[in-house]
Amino acid sequence: MSGGRPRRNIDRGIFRSLAVRNFRLFVTGQVLSVSGTWMMVVAQDWLVLSLTGDSGLALGFVTAAQFGPLLLFTLHGGKLADRYDKRRLLGLCNAASAVGSLWLAVMVFTGAVRLWQVFAFAFFLGVVNSVEVPTRMSFVGEMVGPGLLPNASALSAAYFNLARVVGPALAGLVISAFGVGPVMAFNAASYTTVLVCLRLMRPAELRIPVTGQRGGIRDGLRHVRDRPDLVTPLLLVLFVSVFALNFQLTLPLLAKNVFHTDARSFGLLTAAFSFGSLCAALVTASRTGRPSNRTVVVSAAVLGLLEIAAGGAPGFPAAVVLLAATGCASVYFGQAANHRVQLGTEPGYRGRVLALYTLIMQGSTTVGAVITGWIIASLGVRASLCLGGLVALLAAVSASARERSRAAGVTEAARPTESGPPSPDLPCASDRASGRSS
Repeated sequence: MSGGRPRRNIDRGIFRSLAVRNFRLFVTGQVLSVSGTWMMVVAQDWLVLSLTGDSGLALGFVTAAQFGPLLLFTLHGGKLADRYDKRRLLGLCNAASAVGSLWLAVMVFTGAVRLWQVFAFAFFLGVVNSVEVPTRMSFVGEMVGPGLLPNASALSAAYFNLARVVGPALAGLVISAFGVGPVMAFNAASYTTVLVCLRLMRPAELRIPVTGQRGGIRDGLRHVRDRPDLVTPLLLVLFVSVFALNFQLTLPLLAKNVFHTDARSFGLLTAAFSFGSLCAALVTASRTGRPSNRTVVVSAAVLGLLEIAAGGAPGFPAAVVLLAATGCASVYFGQAANHRVQLGTEPGYRGRVLALYTLIMQGSTTVGAVITGWIIASLGVRASLCLGGLVALLAAVSASARERSRAAGVTEAARPTESGPPSPDLPCASDRASGRSS
């Protein structure tokens, strides 16, 4: 090889996206920040249970307060992501999160914390996340380009779930020894790493779409409406998210009310779930193209079956194993749906489409948390897991039937008739059915 050093093996392996300097900086900042966030999630849940006498309903309402703003503001956040500099938006969002986290930490350390303050912090964080999440997801494509997007997206899920393994386990130890205050303080400090790494990036190396934003929120929604290959995975994500992905609510109650364990064991359950999620993220890192609709549907069905099994776990060790498998299935499904949507969307619409994906995936948690809290209060946490898994399984079956019906309709429409050849518009319909972008 002449002229320059040989390319490193990282370019050809599952970590090939890390060859991009901006993405390396991005991952460096996110690993520490997301670890702090997951430590905060455990501390916040434990704080709510301590303040309310183990109220599952109160925990559900705090979770709803955190994810509720996503229902109201995420589409606007996606519009901002398509219109403005994503790197600067991320900096503003992380600075705001740091201020809010520091305020809650001070309340805890001074002993002045009240339940309404936890509600206020959760709501504030939800407002910030309604802009940060679609901006961060669409920013990945600008850092690495379309060729490395599947790998970079999977690695983003990998560091997220690595943090979800380390964060809760560490939080359980810290809470047992020192209480929730130090965890809140560490989370506030962790945002500074993100700010530094964003500052060190090279803006000239970002791959900003030359088309820019086309229209507003309604144009983004029309783009999705005209793409059946995007509608099906988004509908499936909606039902799975509302009923089957409420583990932030069910895991602490499973640990405390079913198996009667302490914060350390709660951290272990969450870490097991996250370990399985990490394994799935590393598996999907080898993906090089857009997954098929069948992959999305089958992964949702597997998730449903495993969640039903986890709900019926006979003991704590079995729950650890089944929750690890469930975590693996949940991330594999989420990544398959995310890649199918993101890789089928034009760059100029990506922020708004991913905002819609975020609205469905996370914003629906508001409704799901309240429903799950009511089911837990009425039937118990085991029943909520089993019912959630059953809904995911039925949604997968329905999505499969919908796609078969649509494919049959396209085939019938494309078949030549006695009156002549098919309409010139039919090849375009076939392109949409196969998931190709215009």
